[in-house]
Amino acid sequence: MPIFEVGIGLALGSVIGFFFDRIRMGSAYRTRDDLIKDAEREAENLRKESELTAKEELLKRREEIESELDRVRDKLRQQEREIDKRETRLDDQGESLKKRERMLEQMQNRIAERSKFIEKREQELEKIVEEEQEKLYTISGLSKEDATQRLLSRLDKQLKSETGSLILKHQQQLKQDSEKLAREIIGMAVQRYASDHTSETTVSTIDIPSDEIKGRIIGREGRNIRAFEKETGVDVIVDDTPGVVVVSAFDTVRREIAKNALLKLIQDGRIHPARIEEIVSETKSEMDERIIDLGTCAAEEAGVPNLHPKLLALMGRLHFRVSYSQNVLQHSIEVAYLTGMMAEQLGLDVEVARRCGFCHDIGKAADHEMEGGHPAIGAELLKRYGEGEEVVHAAAGHHDDIRPEYIYTVLTAAADACSASRPGSRRETLEKYIKRLEELEAIACGFPGVNEVYAVQAGREVRVIVDPKRINDREAAKMSRDIASTIEENMTYPGEVKVVVMREIRSIGMAR
Repeated sequence: MPIFEVGIGLALGSVIGFFFDRIRMGSAYRTRDDLIKDAEREAENLRKESELTAKEELLKRREEIESELDRVRDKLRQQEREIDKRETRLDDQGESLKKRERMLEQMQNRIAERSKFIEKREQELEKIVEEEQEKLYTISGLSKEDATQRLLSRLDKQLKSETGSLILKHQQQLKQDSEKLAREIIGMAVQRYASDHTSETTVSTIDIPSDEIKGRIIGREGRNIRAFEKETGVDVIVDDTPGVVVVSAFDTVRREIAKNALLKLIQDGRIHPARIEEIVSETKSEMDERIIDLGTCAAEEAGVPNLHPKLLALMGRLHFRVSYSQNVLQHSIEVAYLTGMMAEQLGLDVEVARRCGFCHDIGKAADHEMEGGHPAIGAELLKRYGEGEEVVHAAAGHHDDIRPEYIYTVLTAAADACSASRPGSRRETLEKYIKRLEELEAIACGFPGVNEVYAVQAGREVRVIVDPKRINDREAAKMSRDIASTIEENMTYPGEVKVVVMREIRSIGMAR
């Protein structure tokens, strides 16, 4: 019984439990369905929202893409326009190139035709020349060798003519460049070789009684010698040579003043800056008076009156100037005599002639102070101090720097040459003088076509007269250069030698 009741209880409990389980299960299914529906609704809502968001993003992206596409299209259109322009230019250039090609083809064709024509003409000319040569051989009776020799001679003359033409053409340029080159050469020569010459012409030696005087000349810390050099403008050299003091300067007048002043100071014995200044000033005054006296005496000796005092002073300064070891003042007096004698023989004004000869080298007294050569300086000084045109022109042209316009200029140049070139005037033996002239004339006579040669002005100029039928103007220009080059190679001489080649044809008719 109890087991049965237990079984019934168990069965009833199982039924009740199953019933309750079914109730719970139904409630769970309803809840699940509700959850599923809610989830589906939410999912649907989310899907719709996402679709809306996606559509919005898609629209935005599409707008951006379209904008970008628009920009790209604009760039492409611009590039297309540029490409179209380039294509147009290329087409134009292509057309231009085609035109040029056609023109070149036409030019080549014409050149080819011209070349054929020229070749044909050359062949014809060669035949004509050969025929003419045969005719010339027949007419002239010359062999081919003789004709060749004549042709070579003609070519030689033509080459000489062309060489002379080139010389004349470049002569002006050479004159312009020569001055610069001459300065450089003279500068080098002065630097290397001037010591021997300057030692003779720029230095004066003063004997002193004892070497004690040297110390007094120098003074305390050199104040005396500095004061002396400052006042005189010279250099005083006090070396180890016993009993000698050397005064050096290029200005001969200044050097003479310094020499005399130093001799006075040595004799006086009082050597100090104040005394130096006093003695130098006194010596300068004495030198000025002496220069005027020298110029006045020279003018009286030469027979040249009424010269300006300044010109007399300048002429007096020439007493202290030498040229090729010849005293310039004595040379001027001699030229005045010679010019006057020639003028007297020709019936000219002797006083004017002497005046021209006496003053022709006056520029040498001031060439250290003024720029230019002494003829130009002398002419300027003479004109400044009221001399006549004849005198001014003689000073300017006595070295043939200008074309002579007065007979007195020619006479002055001749007298100058006579005085400078006579034997003994420039410490040259007669034998050596004659030998140099003979050598110059012999060199010039060795050239073909030369008729006569004259060496003048102590061998400083060679005048060559040529046959005008054999030598033309251009060949004469070349000959002058060749003669000058030969003289440079074969002779030794001071200064320079001027070569003048003269060619002249004279036609003379007689009316009877």
